[in-house]
Amino acid sequence: MENRQINLDTLFPGLTANAFSLRPIFDVFHEGVTITDIDGRVLYMNKAQGQIDDLIVKDAIGKTVAELYRVDEGVSPTLQCLKTGEPVINLAVYYRTHLGRIVNSIHNVYPLFAGDKLYGAILFIKDYTMFNPRVAENELSSLNATSLNSVILVTSKSHKTFDNGTRFTFKDIIGNSGKFMQAVKAAEMASDSPSPIMLYGETGTGKELFAQSIHNHSSRKNSTYVALNCAAIPENLLEGMLFGTTRGSFTGAVDKQGLFEEANGGTLFLDEVNSMPKGLQAKILRVLQERRVRRVGSLKESEIDIKLISSVNEDPRESIEQGVLRPDLMYRLAVVYIAIPPLRERLQDIEILSYYFLHECNRALGKSIKKISPKVAELFQSYRWPGNVRELEHVIEGAANMVQDNDTIQQYHLTVHLAGEFSQKEPRDQFSQQENYEQQERGIDHPKLAGKNDTKRQDLQRNNQDFEREQIIQAVILSEGNASLAARKLGISPQSMHYKLKRYQINAKDYKVVYHST
Repeated sequence: MENRQINLDTLFPGLTANAFSLRPIFDVFHEGVTITDIDGRVLYMNKAQGQIDDLIVKDAIGKTVAELYRVDEGVSPTLQCLKTGEPVINLAVYYRTHLGRIVNSIHNVYPLFAGDKLYGAILFIKDYTMFNPRVAENELSSLNATSLNSVILVTSKSHKTFDNGTRFTFKDIIGNSGKFMQAVKAAEMASDSPSPIMLYGETGTGKELFAQSIHNHSSRKNSTYVALNCAAIPENLLEGMLFGTTRGSFTGAVDKQGLFEEANGGTLFLDEVNSMPKGLQAKILRVLQERRVRRVGSLKESEIDIKLISSVNEDPRESIEQGVLRPDLMYRLAVVYIAIPPLRERLQDIEILSYYFLHECNRALGKSIKKISPKVAELFQSYRWPGNVRELEHVIEGAANMVQDNDTIQQYHLTVHLAGEFSQKEPRDQFSQQENYEQQERGIDHPKLAGKNDTKRQDLQRNNQDFEREQIIQAVILSEGNASLAARKLGISPQSMHYKLKRYQINAKDYKVVYHST
């Protein structure tokens, strides 16, 4: 290890009579340089490091690594180095600056010794995104990092609950893919505009996270944020919840303000507005046009000032064609239209999201899982993720619960959660599964699987899909073309049903006609 150590005597003038200073070199170094003492307190930071981390150098001096980056020694390369006295070499690190910018970088940290005594550490950071994003992507992917020791996402230790009823800001949004970053940028730009915003994204893509971030990025952030899932409220209750009620307007009615009044001065988020009854959509349109609201059973109108954010989980143009969304309401709600891409269209983000969720699971479950096996990482890239980021989070959490005596998530930990996509016909019990998958990770063929190849695995997947398609068609026929009823027969959500109909190109109305004509 001696050849990797940097002698502290040559870094700090005055320690020895013959010492010379490297500070003039570090000051103009193209890489970021940070020197800390044994407690992780910053003694020196060059200009390049300040630019990388969006920090003012003079303000960073004297603060600890944990204060600047909100990390603990389990994920900080510098604190790891100080704890072990060993260098950390060529570590790929993804982290977020305090301004919310993602940095893709390579870290090299060296312990600083004077004789046998450890005095601190010196960190060199190469930020690829600052110079050439394409080089960054190629360089980082070539590292094939599949461990918490080689891919780190530094985030806040926990989500703070704000006084306005929210938990998330744009700093909590994770991703680097082009389409996704365009959506984030559009949301940031539209945050302070009074114009309504419509978010389009499949279930689990993070529409609520976007809506809360927009509110907290606006001048209304100190005012109330109110959210309502329109698909979760029965039609006979939804109008009263939105507009409020007047005593005596119907049996049991009391004077109560609705969500429009409650959100006055702040933000109202209407989730899955395409599930709202069309009659109520007309009333929403009038509120948007007049900026006034009338409680159910009242003749009095009240002025309101709200930022309205809505979301749809289906393409609004298709919803209009199907007659479930009024076109005039869509045009009024979608003054700013932001499409959040599904996870299958941002596969490059799966790794960083996986390790972020793994890090959170370690905290919540008291575990120290460090790796996701290469086979699991490969499967994650090939899976279509119908539940999107939310599904990935649940898969990681479920797998983390199954890991016991090792530090790696293996394929057999996932079979319960991704049955039908990753399952194998043999072996059936978990112990033989574990043996099989571990041998596959080492490149050893399991004797029971000898002769099986990629073509047969593809055939198995195709057979599963054909079976699922047939089951959906039968359910739609038995439900007389009613997709919601078919979803209940199959025991899945309406959102999942609509996704599967679209995936398999099944038109429920066609089957309704066929059923009645036979």
